[in-house]
Amino acid sequence: MNVKTIQLKKTILENNDQDADLLRSQLKEDQTYYMNIMSSPGSGKTTTLLGTIKGLQQLAGLKIGVMEADIDSDVDARTIAEQAGVPSVQLHTGGMCHLDADMSRQGLREIGSKELDLVFLENVGNLVCPAEFDTGAVKSAVILSVPEGDDKPLKYPLMFREADVVLVNKIDAMPAFDFDMERFKSNLAGCNDKAPVFFISAATGEGMDAWCQWLNDEVREYLK
Repeated sequence: MNVKTIQLKKTILENNDQDADLLRSQLKEDQTYYMNIMSSPGSGKTTTLLGTIKGLQQLAGLKIGVMEADIDSDVDARTIAEQAGVPSVQLHTGGMCHLDADMSRQGLREIGSKELDLVFLENVGNLVCPAEFDTGAVKSAVILSVPEGDDKPLKYPLMFREADVVLVNKIDAMPAFDFDMERFKSNLAGCNDKAPVFFISAATGEGMDAWCQWLNDEVREYLK
């Protein structure tokens, strides 16, 4: 299956926050919900996306697309297109470790976001740069995997402060790691006490129903 790859151009706009607000207004007019997903490499973003798309498709007939951002390769976009059967484009950032609002706009234009109810952005994998740039998304989700440890909100407070929802993935591996759910929630509350938290295993499906129902409700409310 062929996957379109988009070479992104760095925005020339100085005020990315203003441009992000403009993009959000445009998306609202187009009735497209745009979700930015951030995490470190290996957290299970792509597997979580596949499970999320499957869950949403079972709940309701949302038209979904995925933009995969990476410095190089089209592995993730091919995986989404082949396994989920939804429109997918690969965004090459030209060496940059983040996307900004104008880069989002370029990708959304190519994927045809006006025809979609929900577009996911799988942002470049790290817990620093993506949190510093507003992509114009309606909401941002952060995925943390159990092997990374429950102290990450203390080490990367900006990332977790910017999160509208937090997913703790790979809970099936909990017995093998020193990860304490209550300690994590306490650490998260220190920088963000409003974001809902879902403990999931994208591999086994545990916890995915609650996460998918929450997201479905969010999108449906937005599309009213």
